[in-house]
Amino acid sequence: MVTKIQAKAFLELLGNIPLLDVRSPDEYIQGHIPGAKNLPLFTDDERAQVGIRYKNSGREFAVKLGLQIAGPKLTLYADEALRLAPGRKALVHCWRGGMRSESIAWLLHMVGYEIHVLDGGYKAYRQYIRSQIASPAKLILVGGLTGSGKSAILKHLALDGEQVLDLETLARHKGSVFGGLGQPDQPTTEQFENNIYPIWNSLDLNKVVWVEDESRAIGSVNIPEDLFHAMMQSPVAVVELPVKLRVKRLVNEYAGMPVEGLAASVIKIKDSLGGAATKQALEALETGDFETTAALALVHYDKAYSKSLSRRNGSVAFRFQTDVDDPASAAEALIKYSKNSLE
Repeated sequence: MVTKIQAKAFLELLGNIPLLDVRSPDEYIQGHIPGAKNLPLFTDDERAQVGIRYKNSGREFAVKLGLQIAGPKLTLYADEALRLAPGRKALVHCWRGGMRSESIAWLLHMVGYEIHVLDGGYKAYRQYIRSQIASPAKLILVGGLTGSGKSAILKHLALDGEQVLDLETLARHKGSVFGGLGQPDQPTTEQFENNIYPIWNSLDLNKVVWVEDESRAIGSVNIPEDLFHAMMQSPVAVVELPVKLRVKRLVNEYAGMPVEGLAASVIKIKDSLGGAATKQALEALETGDFETTAALALVHYDKAYSKSLSRRNGSVAFRFQTDVDDPASAAEALIKYSKNSLE
């Protein structure tokens, strides 16, 4: 049996039934539904050939070329599907829910599969999740100068049972020019948005959701426009930690990274640091004086964050000042603030 279903119902089945993405490998890498397994009807080159034939000669000739390419590989598709979805049930989608998904759905139906095809394909999925991420939410931003332990505070908020959207973890980047050091490759912005949705969908948007105060760009990816706009309108709970403790946290976090990577990151902010400070920071790295480099970098980031905070529409609703770098206690204070003020 083959049925077409809308994005919401399609995603509700995900997790219980294997999902087969029949687009080309490059399409899949650019962005895919989390959990999807790639079963491409065409390679990237074959897809390009069919597209050129469609443009030059029309649909009929493109279909014939597609059949010539795919026909000899039908047994291979069926065998691979049985490996990826051995239970003979599968969710299937292509780009627009057209010929590619219909072809694979037909083939799998012929070998005894129950198939659900995403109506409108991956394009419909993208439209759906972006509309959902734009839903109003009760956000509170965890703010503070670089080195204040905001990411650690988010982790403790989650441990305390609070709802957390950890954008930096999803982006595989810590936000600053140093933030990519020691991290795996970042996803595309498209995949970043796809990865946000399952977390977003699990949240109760009538209750507080904690998010770190971020710039629009986290490394090479961008926060979805509607979500970022909502963040800019939301209250900020600012954690204030002395400079010496922030320097210590940065040293603990980055001193083990390759000096070449740290130096390259320092050079990225040389215009803000100035020539003399940049030279001093680089020389300090060479001698293992990571404290000096961190302190100089904080001069740049403190100015940038203070300027950013002054431009936002949301208010600084709460300031937690502490002389101890204790993310667990900071999380408790933020929860107490939210209970007293917002819920």
